[in-house]
Amino acid sequence: MSPSRRNGTLQAAKVITIVADVMAVILGLWILMYLLDANRANDLVSFIQDVARWLAGWSYDLFTFDEAWARVVAGYGLAAVVYLVVGHGVAGRLRR
Repeated sequence: MSPSRRNGTLQAAKVITIVADVMAVILGLWILMYLLDANRANDLVSFIQDVARWLAGWSYDLFTFDEAWARVVAGYGLAAVVYLVVGHGVAGRLRR
């Protein structure tokens, strides 16, 4: 592989890692805000909730725990873990 192509692949891996990390941080931030009962009328809290719901659309309400906090932690937490594993896995494959 040529040095310029190798450098481009490494940069792509870095971007994928950063995007996966940012998505996981947003999901983790929403879990924390939910558990701490953040004011949902606040613009930042509302924005984080909307983005997190969009990112976790496939895992939102996937679990049917009796407690709402457990559903939020499990649903959004699962999405965060999947994004981290897949993002870092793809980036690792690109680095090889």
